[in-house]
Amino acid sequence: MIMITRGGVVPGGMLGEALDIKNMLTAAVRFPTGLGTEPLAAWPEFLQFPEDGLLSGRRLLVVDDVWGSGRTIAAVTGRIEVANGRPATCVFHYNPYRSLLGKARPDYYGAITDAYIVYPWEVDRDLKGIPTDHPGYG
Repeated sequence: MIMITRGGVVPGGMLGEALDIKNMLTAAVRFPTGLGTEPLAAWPEFLQFPEDGLLSGRRLLVVDDVWGSGRTIAAVTGRIEVANGRPATCVFHYNPYRSLLGKARPDYYGAITDAYIVYPWEVDRDLKGIPTDHPGYG
């Protein structure tokens, strides 16, 4: 299993415990902004990623909390495929209305939504920029 930080750590930990998965890895990805390029055209920056030898020839469940635009999970699965791994994707919530990846969708998901989700472990985070009239606020 590969958990995408930060969002995939809690659901990944829960799945790992429930499925008795002992080998759990993390991937940290950032999309730079403010570099004079369109934010959606930015190349991902991998801050942390397992070495190819840990991925090659393995089936890997890639876990995140939400599939919004899909860019982060696509970057992670793409890098796994380049390393000759076989990724499957899993998220709590899938938002097909925000996805930038056409017909691509997670292999496993808990629910489809268009709401902005604030998970219980995120309530103390800075939620600036979320309009208070947004359907998923509060």
